[in-house]
Amino acid sequence: MTATINKGKDMISDSRCFYCFSKAFEKLLDKEELSVEAKNCFTRDMVSLYNKVRDNFSAPLFSRELHIALKQYTNNPDPYKEVKRQSNDLVLAMYPDLKKQVALSDNPFDTALRLAIAGNIIDFGAGDNFDIQATIEKVLHSDFAIDHSNKLKHALSKARTVLYLGDNTGEIVFDKLFIEHIMHPNLFYAVRGTPIINDATMDDAKYVGMDIVADVISNGYDAPSTVLEHCSAEFKEVFNRADVIISKGQGNLEGLLGKTGKDIYYLLMIKCDVIAGLLHVKKGDFVVKWDNKQS
Repeated sequence: MTATINKGKDMISDSRCFYCFSKAFEKLLDKEELSVEAKNCFTRDMVSLYNKVRDNFSAPLFSRELHIALKQYTNNPDPYKEVKRQSNDLVLAMYPDLKKQVALSDNPFDTALRLAIAGNIIDFGAGDNFDIQATIEKVLHSDFAIDHSNKLKHALSKARTVLYLGDNTGEIVFDKLFIEHIMHPNLFYAVRGTPIINDATMDDAKYVGMDIVADVISNGYDAPSTVLEHCSAEFKEVFNRADVIISKGQGNLEGLLGKTGKDIYYLLMIKCDVIAGLLHVKKGDFVVKWDNKQS
C-alpha cells in the first residue's frame, strides 16, 4: 500500500486517500444536517466514483467531483463560505504584528518564507483542528525537511516573471506578507476559478488586498489544485511564460509534481502519510522543494 507517482499521468494514488476522503466527508455531511437517506446515497456515490477512477486516481479531481455532488445534495454552492471569511479575518488581525516580525528579523526573506509555509496549516480539506500560533512557532524554529530556499531566493532575483499559486483562505494573508517582501515587479498570484473547499478565490484575494501587491488571476477551474489541462487559456499563458513558479500546498503539488519542465518551488507543510512517503519526509515536516522534470 505505497504511494505511486507516474510522471506521464495525473496520478498520485494510494488506498489511504479514499479513507481520508471518507472521514472528511463524514464531518461535512453531519455539518450540513443531511438525512440518513441522503448520507447513504452520497456514500454510495462516493464508493461508485472511486471504483471508476481508482486505476488512474487523482486526489484533486476526486475531491472536485465529490464537492460537486455535495453541492447538489445540499443546494449550498459554497459550504465553506463562513469559515473562509473567518480564516481571512483571523490572519488579517495578525497581519500588522507578522509584518513587524518580518521587518525586524535578521533574515527577512527566511522569516517571510517560513510564515508563508506556516499558513499552509489552514486547510479544511485536511482537517479543521489546527493551531496557527503553535505552527508559526514551530516553523520558525525548525529545519526544513527539504530546503531549496536559497535556490528559490536566487531564482527570484533573476526571474522576469513569477507565478505564485495560491491555496487556502487565511493562508493567502501569509502569502501576501511573503510577496510584499519579494517585491517582484512582475508577479502573478493565481486563485481557484470558483469556490472549492476553503481554497482562495478572486473574492478572497481582493478581500485581503492581494490585488494591491500582485496581479491576481484565476486559474479558471474548480479543483483544489492546479490541473493544467483544465485551466484557462489566460492562466496557461502566464504559467508557460513564468521563469519561477511558487506552488503552495499539497493540492497544487498533487496536480503538478513531475508533470512539467518548469522551475517550480513547492512550499508546504506535510499533512498526510501518502505525500510524506512520496517526498521521503515525515508527516508534519516543512518543505521547500524545487522540481524540474527535465533536471
